Amino acid sequence: MNDGFIKIFRNLHKFEFKTDVNVQMLLMGWMRMIMVNTAIDHLRQNNFMPEIGELSEHVWESQDKSQSSDQQLLYKELIKEIKKLPPGYRAVFNMYVMDGYTHKEISEQLGISIGTSKSNLSKARVVLQNIIKKNELVRVCNI
Repeated sequence: MNDGFIKIFRNLHKFEFKTDVNVQMLLMGWMRMIMVNTAIDHLRQNNFMPEIGELSEHVWESQDKSQSSDQQLLYKELIKEIKKLPPGYRAVFNMYVMDGYTHKEISEQLGISIGTSKSNLSKARVVLQNIIKKNELVRVCNI
């Protein structure tokens, strides 16, 4: 909180308004934005940001015991790659694919728009598809 107030006082000269109407509301909004961003910066610097969309380890275990060892290996490799996705992509991917949430539910829970949810899912799928294609090419070349 202290850092936020320091930023506000150091940058007060940068606060601009065009009319005298609603100056107090504009100032409060400007201060709120600085305080929120400062708090987020503090959490990032100290690694206090929880992993969004994390699933417990048992979810990642293959449920189908009749799978061949090759299929189980591919499954484990895919899970490793899902865990490497950027947090936003991984959160939406896990919630949509693993948990079965709708984009509306995801947007409400994560505080993002429905379009962002759809975009993050699409981008996560593209990243995973590229990884799969690359791995298939490597396997073919190594045979």
